[in-house]
Amino acid sequence: MNYQSGFGNEFASEVIAGVLPQGQNSPQRVAHGLYAEQLSGTAFTAPRHSNRRSWLYRIRPAAVHQPFEPLAHATFHNRFDEAPATPNQLRWNPLPMPSQPTDFVDGLVTLAGNGGPGEQAGVGIHVYTANRSMQGRFFYDADGELLIVPQQGALRLATEMGVLDVEPQEIAVIPRGVRFRVELISEADAHGSASAASAGSAGAARGYICENFGALLRLPDLGPIGSNCLANTRDFLTPHAAYEDVDGAFELIAKFQGALWSAKIDHSPLDVVAWHGNYAPYKYDLRRFNTIGSISYDHPDPSIFTVLTSPSDSAGTANIDFAIFPPRWLVAQHTFRPPWFHRNVASEFMGLITGVYDAKAEGFLPGGASLHNCMSGHGPDAATFEKASNADLSKPDVIGGTMAFMFETRKVIRPTRQALASPQLQDNYHECWQGIAKHFDPSQA
Repeated sequence: MNYQSGFGNEFASEVIAGVLPQGQNSPQRVAHGLYAEQLSGTAFTAPRHSNRRSWLYRIRPAAVHQPFEPLAHATFHNRFDEAPATPNQLRWNPLPMPSQPTDFVDGLVTLAGNGGPGEQAGVGIHVYTANRSMQGRFFYDADGELLIVPQQGALRLATEMGVLDVEPQEIAVIPRGVRFRVELISEADAHGSASAASAGSAGAARGYICENFGALLRLPDLGPIGSNCLANTRDFLTPHAAYEDVDGAFELIAKFQGALWSAKIDHSPLDVVAWHGNYAPYKYDLRRFNTIGSISYDHPDPSIFTVLTSPSDSAGTANIDFAIFPPRWLVAQHTFRPPWFHRNVASEFMGLITGVYDAKAEGFLPGGASLHNCMSGHGPDAATFEKASNADLSKPDVIGGTMAFMFETRKVIRPTRQALASPQLQDNYHECWQGIAKHFDPSQA
């Protein structure tokens, strides 16, 4: 599948040549009887460098659907105050795959979060499991942009502005308000093409979602790092226009102010024939991340692993950072090479996509998660500490075959009641530090 390259670029794409108007955005009549519609992701008066909007040229305007009605969903919400926040370190095993036919929307489960769409700040942290494609239904989130992190199974994200195929170790971002459908495909088809029919039998999928209620995700400033490294702009991919001209009895699901709503719609809303602008879905391959680190001593701050950030109103303090811990070399001398023990003013939610996390050799499973809230002590387990404390530092450590990630936020991450009551919550997580021995000897240098 072909994509357009770059982060936050001004893109232009049309399926039918000549649809995009020249020299203006809203002509009296759009070519081929289409409708012009602007999709704004920031305020009209946002500074030019941060202004995000796109013009869509579609078969029917987005306003054409029946009234929305509340849609009950047992596990997907933004109720982050229903249980007391806890300073305890928490860790979950992966959710089991569903035993009944379950699509992406039905399989959403909220683990934690803070803030909300009302205050336009904070994050929702969710996981999903699915064993079938969305059929006859479409979804959009009016509350925030969705950062989707597949852990198992490839997804085809058919959006208003084109199609994204994402597999584990890739991510996708669906902007606030963009309508889309999620199909399950094989990972082989993620590199080619698959029909919707074949997508329905692609197995099961599982992954993580960060719902960002704050400022749009962007690339972090590099500062002294210079003009390259970390996630490079050319590796972010945005789809070309692709439209559906299909009539039928469909369902449009909206997430609005923390709740789901459902409306009947008599056509596919993925009917954009052409578009231009800088507000669009995109994907990124985490394996392209250019990791940097110390080549002398000490383990640098984990901020050097930031892929995307949502800034807050406090300079240098993020509403949300998305950081990854990919394969890399550790070469620091006279140094405890794994992540050190620490307490952080920020709160950290971690997930594991594949492999073993170098600070937790046991118990942290792919598809699982951990939560270390503000000022809760954490760090390597006892086995990792002993191994690293006695390692031969004349040789590099090669961390391979792994991909972990972290959602880090300035606000306390509040687990939901269902997350705290989940059978996947490990009741013995704290024991990984209980074996840490006392080595203090005042007579020894």
